[in-house]
Amino acid sequence: MPDSAPMAHAALNGVRVLDLSQFEAGPSCTETLAWLGAEVVKVENPKGGDPGRYSMTDEPGKDAWYFLLFNANKKSITVDLKSPEGLALVKRLAAKADVMIENFAPGVVERLGLGHEAMQAINPRLIYCQIKGFGRGSPYEKYLSFDMIGQAAGGVMSITGETDGKPLKPGPTLGDSGTGLHAAIAILAALFQRQATGQGQRIEVAMQDAMINYCRLAYAAQALTGKPAMRRGNQVPTGGAAPADVFHCKPFGPNDYVYMYCTRANSSHWDRLLTVVGRADLIGDARYAAANARFERIDEVNAIIGEWCAKQTKHEAMRLLGEAGVPCGAVLDTMELSNDPSLEARGIFQVMHHPQRGDFKMPAWPVIMSGSKVPVAPAPLLGEHTREVLAEWLGEEAPAAPAAATVKAAG
Repeated sequence: MPDSAPMAHAALNGVRVLDLSQFEAGPSCTETLAWLGAEVVKVENPKGGDPGRYSMTDEPGKDAWYFLLFNANKKSITVDLKSPEGLALVKRLAAKADVMIENFAPGVVERLGLGHEAMQAINPRLIYCQIKGFGRGSPYEKYLSFDMIGQAAGGVMSITGETDGKPLKPGPTLGDSGTGLHAAIAILAALFQRQATGQGQRIEVAMQDAMINYCRLAYAAQALTGKPAMRRGNQVPTGGAAPADVFHCKPFGPNDYVYMYCTRANSSHWDRLLTVVGRADLIGDARYAAANARFERIDEVNAIIGEWCAKQTKHEAMRLLGEAGVPCGAVLDTMELSNDPSLEARGIFQVMHHPQRGDFKMPAWPVIMSGSKVPVAPAPLLGEHTREVLAEWLGEEAPAAPAAATVKAAG
């Protein structure tokens, strides 16, 4: 685990974030800001808080692992957004904030009186970020959305899967976390811009739009063919490479595969690969020398590679190929990654010391910064920091806990 450092050395030290987001898209954004050193205050209703706390828990009364993973390094306060007192409190906090973010269902935040124009009037320096499923002006802008909806409507699923198979949702939550990261990047840019202008601004990020951005390479394929980009299995979206696939390795378990790719730009990777697999006799063979020739004989190419891979473990295959300069990667599962000592030593995985759940190893901020180090801190218990935040931000004592009101989130 990396050495801890004072928060004064964190990149976003002194930045205050008022977080009205729930589930994953918004919390992914604010967790990123927290890992960069911002003070993130999560506003939750007193009776249950973020629905992600308990809706996915395996132990009633304990925060879900899901919640812990997306809310590290934050503070939690409880506020009744349906009461005049609660709304007034949020407005007073917004006046002290640098950033405010919400991902309620379309129209909810405006009906609460916490929309952009109202907040801008209170704090012209406020950077006000909204995450929705679909953007303003879209025919779908009032539709609810979750990760899977954003991936479907943003083109991701249309290019994922086997060529003759149905569209598939990729395993990673690109629609949620990917959109949240887009929002975080925009917020960082707005904070930088504010140094020159002194003004805040409105940031709007739609899941559909962010997913389109992730699919840029597919639009190169479309430009080449004049047709919608195809699903290509394990090929790159533009296709045409061989090998470019996973190959089964011993002992042939569900993740005992290695992926390898030989560039279409020249034959260097292919020649190195042939040497490693003991088929140097094929170097320069016209049947395989050019990328298009290999692709036309893809079954033959895959058979040559597959025969060699079947005699190696995926780790052996990755080592031998990697050392020879062949692009490859063992298919590592989540358990292998979380148990990798090098990833923990580099701080990619860190241990959260949670008061309910005990020690929990989780992925942390994956970017190494020489001037900013913020170790993982536990996700907050519901309302844990209400008194602290109201005292530090507003110089006020926390009021008695009011009845809660639950509102829907957009992602």
